[in-house]
Amino acid sequence: MEGKPLVSIIVPVYNAEAVLYTALASIAKQHYVQLEIILINDCSTDKTSKIITEFKPVMEEKGMIVKVISHYKNKGVAVARNTGLEHATGEYIYYVDADDRIEPDAIKLLVKEAVSNKADIVGCNWFLTFEKNERKMNQASFANPIEAIQKMLNGSMRWNLWLFMVRRSLYVNNQITFIPQMNMGEDMMVMVKLFIKSARVTYLDEALYHYGQSNDQSLTKVYSDAHIREVTTNVAEVERSLLQSVYSDQIGDGLTYLKLNIKLPLLISDQDKHYQRWLTWFPESNDKVLQNKALPLRTTFLQWMAVKKQFWAIKVYYRLVIRFVYGKLYK
Repeated sequence: MEGKPLVSIIVPVYNAEAVLYTALASIAKQHYVQLEIILINDCSTDKTSKIITEFKPVMEEKGMIVKVISHYKNKGVAVARNTGLEHATGEYIYYVDADDRIEPDAIKLLVKEAVSNKADIVGCNWFLTFEKNERKMNQASFANPIEAIQKMLNGSMRWNLWLFMVRRSLYVNNQITFIPQMNMGEDMMVMVKLFIKSARVTYLDEALYHYGQSNDQSLTKVYSDAHIREVTTNVAEVERSLLQSVYSDQIGDGLTYLKLNIKLPLLISDQDKHYQRWLTWFPESNDKVLQNKALPLRTTFLQWMAVKKQFWAIKVYYRLVIRFVYGKLYK
């Protein structure tokens, strides 16, 4: 590969001794070694530091650059990601979470796709990984920035940072950073901003990332009051950025659909208090639940039942489909 650009892999870490070994081992096994590994230890109190110390020479022996930055107090993942960006010098940025892993040829394939297409952003597929099995998940394809933005807004495309390798100059030239302490929805906010500023983007139809989930994590994701405040802040920043962008007249009802999608986890529950919270969070979006044709019918059904306050139907769906069917499949 001509040029072999340096790729900065940012890994925020906090009390990850149980899972960090697997993540770092997968990075150390990369076939592409022009890597700058930036490990941000966000004031861990377990054996995280010991694991990092063990892996640093292993990576360096392969020609990888390893930078370890330690926070002296816990600052949260948003600030940890910003710390990683501040220390990054690679042409491209990629994120790996401490409880996940990547395929051995992940960075090699992403760089090849980026270079051959002169792309600012390259997207890929992933695996949803459980203790005993995993499922290949396909990201929606996209050919240009506005298509990606529209699909993220309508819920047909995920915005996780680890699904994209991004040219670092997009961050630097446009001063794109994470909002400190706003640790939920931070990936959504940043990825939308990056796509707004990108010129050329491409999609690689390969599953390269293993997203680790426990059974309970995958079935129930309910926001606390603090989480809702954080997500609301990041949604507001997405809205501001889009309305001020060159794509402002092309998003249609996208922001409304985004608000509906953001609060969907409140309906993956059997508790009335979560349904009531769904009704009052972004209430202006509730009358649009039947208009987003990109969503599966089951999602539209749940939202419609919530609007009609037919909470019994949501409980039946949760207990029968989520807990029983998915609970058996995803272990």
